[in-house]
This record gives sequence, C-alpha cells and structure tokens, in this order.
Amino acid sequence: MNILITGANGFIGRNLCAFLKKNGCHVRVAVRAQSSDIAGVDEYVIVNEVGPETDWTQALSGVDIVVHLAARVHVLKKPGPDPLELFRKINVLGTERLARMAAQAGIKKFIFISSSKVNGEGALSPYTEKDTPAPQDAYGISKKEAEDSLGRVANQTGLATVILRLPLVYGPGVKANFHNLIKIVRIGLPLPFKKINNRRSFLYLGNLLDVIVTCINHPAAAGETFLVSDGQDISTADLIKMIASAMNKKAALFYLPSGILEALCKISGKTEELNRLTGSLFVDSSKIKNRLGWKPPFTLEQGIRETVSRYRA
Repeated sequence: MNILITGANGFIGRNLCAFLKKNGCHVRVAVRAQSSDIAGVDEYVIVNEVGPETDWTQALSGVDIVVHLAARVHVLKKPGPDPLELFRKINVLGTERLARMAAQAGIKKFIFISSSKVNGEGALSPYTEKDTPAPQDAYGISKKEAEDSLGRVANQTGLATVILRLPLVYGPGVKANFHNLIKIVRIGLPLPFKKINNRRSFLYLGNLLDVIVTCINHPAAAGETFLVSDGQDISTADLIKMIASAMNKKAALFYLPSGILEALCKISGKTEELNRLTGSLFVDSSKIKNRLGWKPPFTLEQGIRETVSRYRA
C-alpha cells in the first residue's frame, strides 16, 4: 500500500513512518525542504509551505492513503497577525486544498489528525463524538473548521475521510509539557498538585500508531469521526505519581490552595500552563472500540514506563 504522510518531521510523523514501513507499506512523505533523515521513508517530495495554494500533484501521484498530520500547533506570543488567521492558513485552508486534490487524484482514504480540543475543555463528563463542538482557543477552532471543510469535500467528491480527535499524545521522544513534567519529577522538585482532582485523557504513541493502521485497513472507518485515548482518565497528581513510580521515586507533591496557585501563575504569566495541568479534558473512546473493534494494545502504565525509560536512557 502506498501511503503519503504530511508532517513527517514531527514527533508522531517520524514514528508513524517507521511503523508503517515495518508493516509493509511504501512510505512517501511531503516535506517543506530537502530531507533524508526520517527512518522508514521510501520517497521525499518537497511541497514547500502547506497552505491554500500548495501543489500536491507529485506527492499524491500513485498514492492509496493520505495521513494528514501537518498542522500549526502554536503561535508565538508577540504583536503581529491575528493568531486565528495564522492557524486557518495551514490547518483549514491547507487541509481543504490537500483534500480536494486528493479527491481528484483518486485517493482511497484520507485520515485527518484532529484534536479533542474541538470538543472543548473543562467539562465534568467525558466528551463524545455526539457532543456539539465548543473549541476554546484558536488551535481548537481551526481544527473544527478543518473538520467542517473535510465534510464539505467528502459530500461534494465522495472522498472517504476519517477524523481522529486526539488528547495529549505522549511516548518516547515526547517534547513540550510532558517532557518538562518528566524532567521536574526526575529532579525531585515539589509540585503543588496534591489535591488537584481533575481528569485528563492521554494517548500513548504506540496506541495511536495502532489505531491509524486500524483506520487504514478497516472499511467501516470511512466517513467517521473518532475520539481516541488510552481509556484511563487520571488526575495530574496521579500522572505525576505514575511518572515517579516509573523512576522508582516518590512523588514530591504538596497542597497549595487553588486561589493562591492561580494568583501566582497569573503574576508569572503562566495561567495557560496551569490550566493545562489542573483543568479537565477527558474523552469517551467507546465508539471506535465498538465500530472498529479496536482496543489499545498498551495500558497507560506501560506507556508511561516506556516513555520514562527512553527519557532516562
């Protein structure tokens, strides 16, 4: 099977290329500049920037499946263009452009990696695919609009689309906040989350790779939107304890009243970071389990142990 992957230079993309190659696929990647260091890649096609005018003709030629990972995930906090417009250029218009050209090229299936942020944040019950989307930030809004554009393309052209809404993805080589949390736990710095009773879903990289292959192969995936997670929703305090346990350490947690914690983070400009650590965002993955018979091959504990083990190595 010939598969085109966008966003192959990222954390998920690099691992997906190697995984698909091991599963007997011919892997082609679309990149912005000359590259040759991604394991498992058979072909590189330079497409420059992803946007409303990208020419995907060469990249799509002879391809069976597209896995669209490329996206803008953050904008630097400084004066400049409207952040939402920057997200829309790549995440919405770029996605629609690729989907329309994929339909013209006769692509069999288009798998779009979206986000659970499309559903919203902070709900006290798990999000499902039936919930009315309520994205809270520019990234989530752009992903919702991209999903809408894919729906229009599918209706107009018959393109078989699959949308995967993901929570935070972690695994060996993870960066950003999850990486920083592992570093803090390793050092042993006390963290003020002892009585934080939030609930968050996570998705281990190994489970994500397995679910992408399932969606590639399963005919019932076409035309569907799925929320996917490890199936174990935990608090930030419990996550820290799991990370510490994987290091054979005791978690250094203490209690700080939420009002004081919020005030300190507001003063230091870390309110968004606090919300990501203490807010709730959890999903119900029963639809994909029932519809496709998918089960996570790894537990949350196994995923965290492997992630920590690779970090320590």
